Amino acid sequence: MTPDSSPPSAAAPSGSSSRRKPLLVAGVGLVALLAGVGLISRGGAEELPSEAGQAAAGQKPKQGASSPQGTSGQAGPVAAGEPAKAPRFDPTTCWQDMERFNEGVTIHNFREWAAPLLNSRDGLVRDFLKDRLVELIGNNPAHALEVMEWSRDAQGKSFGVYLMAVRDSEAVHQPQVATRLLDMGLDNSLPVERRAGLLSALDTQKRLAPAALERLTASANDPVSVEAGWAAARTIARVMKREFKQNASITPYMDKLLTIGAQSPDEEVRYLGQMMPMHAAPLLTPAETERFAQILVGEGNEDGRDAAAHNLSLSLDKAKVLDLFAKTFETEQSLCVKWALFRFSARTAGKRALPVMANMAAMDPRFQPIYQDFEKIYASGTLDFVRLFNSLPNQDPFNCLDRHE
Repeated sequence: MTPDSSPPSAAAPSGSSSRRKPLLVAGVGLVALLAGVGLISRGGAEELPSEAGQAAAGQKPKQGASSPQGTSGQAGPVAAGEPAKAPRFDPTTCWQDMERFNEGVTIHNFREWAAPLLNSRDGLVRDFLKDRLVELIGNNPAHALEVMEWSRDAQGKSFGVYLMAVRDSEAVHQPQVATRLLDMGLDNSLPVERRAGLLSALDTQKRLAPAALERLTASANDPVSVEAGWAAARTIARVMKREFKQNASITPYMDKLLTIGAQSPDEEVRYLGQMMPMHAAPLLTPAETERFAQILVGEGNEDGRDAAAHNLSLSLDKAKVLDLFAKTFETEQSLCVKWALFRFSARTAGKRALPVMANMAAMDPRFQPIYQDFEKIYASGTLDFVRLFNSLPNQDPFNCLDRHE
């Protein structure tokens, strides 16, 4: 719904040309659920770095500061024979309470001690709690698994804090932790919103094994998965983007995203599979070119056809794509998809696309002045598509980008 970061510069103008989709509305729920994970996307507000939370926790209260009940929250003396009680914390927190919490909290008492603080209206307090829990989890898979069990019945904002802490910990990369996240995320006995959060917490993985890719794809193509299916597709895309930056093979990820883009019965999830490759902007193989071509001519949603045109412009088979764009333009009914076919013809073949673009303008006179702009800019010596697009007098001549990110 990046999603979360800008595509490479070669895709910048066209990346901004993908119209804001209804799926981003679904993404809002995930962002709220994980207090800023999102993906996705598709993007939410950035989290405060852990240093900010620690600095806040380290502030000294003003002289005489106390808790709202007139006590600093210290546990009183314990009479002989009485069980020890946890320190008292209040959701309206003074920083002295946070210092005591920081010094005495452990993975074993965190849930009890943090419960009242998680009701704080202060986002800095929740950020601090999440960062402290990340430290307590560390690289210990047993600690991560324990926190994940807390999330089963966590209420209110505690669910997001727990899952964000697991997601940001080193332990999330331990095989048993990643497997447990996936198992819980695909557990139909859990509420779908909770499953979506669990699957989103997998998006920091360094890679996804073939079995995990298969299971995530099946979830995305499951008609009852809804938000969980959306999170599954986005997780595949985010890990793919990370692999792409590391120059690793992304063929398995592209295969699964294209499967989702062609087969998911949910239009929003299907679109996610169609458009997320934009954010890695890989050069398409012949097989990938053929699959995107099928989406271009067969997808009922014009946003999906727009995304297919965008991706096809990076195909290695430039002649095939240019011919496909020319033929598709003749029958395409959506003006915005026509605009995508027109401008991405230039991205596909550069100045060699001008005869095809001239024919498009002859078929649809609305493109005649735009064609003249392209012709003049090419004649001036500008060949790079990004510079050319930025030189156009109007990058949005048909108001197709008014809802863009």
